[in-house]
Amino acid sequence: MLQRRLLNTAKGLSLGLCLGLAALPLAVAHAWENRVEGMKNQWERLITEQVEGERSGGLRSLAGQAERLVGEHPDEAMPLVWQGIIEASYARERSGLGALSSARSARDALERAIELDPQGANGSAYVTLGALYDRAPGRPVGFGNSDTAERMFQRALSIRPDGIDVNFYYAAFLEDEGRIEEAREHAHRAVEGEARPDRTASDEALREEARELLGRL
Repeated sequence: MLQRRLLNTAKGLSLGLCLGLAALPLAVAHAWENRVEGMKNQWERLITEQVEGERSGGLRSLAGQAERLVGEHPDEAMPLVWQGIIEASYARERSGLGALSSARSARDALERAIELDPQGANGSAYVTLGALYDRAPGRPVGFGNSDTAERMFQRALSIRPDGIDVNFYYAAFLEDEGRIEEAREHAHRAVEGEARPDRTASDEALREEARELLGRL
């Protein structure tokens, strides 16, 4: 009887250990997903609650968090997408070589994310890449390229044609290119677009910017 109990106990421990080990990858996945969600929420608050020009410290801290997370999970697309988004926002807060350095970091992270996930996190990677290629200085100083910017915006539109973000940034690009009728169309689509449930605050802020853009076109 004692021997049977010991055997049953050993079997139970073995089964529990196996189940616990099987659950480890899922737990690890949830850990990095939760960290991405935390960074996204912090980014949303910074972008929507602080005025441009006063976000540098918060974005610098977030960029460091994103870099560490990518270092721990280099083959996961979503941490790379958010590293790119955060670095792109940080680039807008900086000037000179610092801004260009952040823009390059953002570009590299987003292009790596697209290698891992061709949908680019439901188009978000392509939107940010489009804005980066649009706003960065051209060669030999930077990497800006209007043809590449338009290609990125078109890819994002093919994935999420009603997105507020892609239509707004594409409209701004088209305005700079002097294509006013097209710019007006996409600004209107941004105003009428659908906010993403997990990005409501930033999408609604872009909707207001789209209204302002539409008003001056």
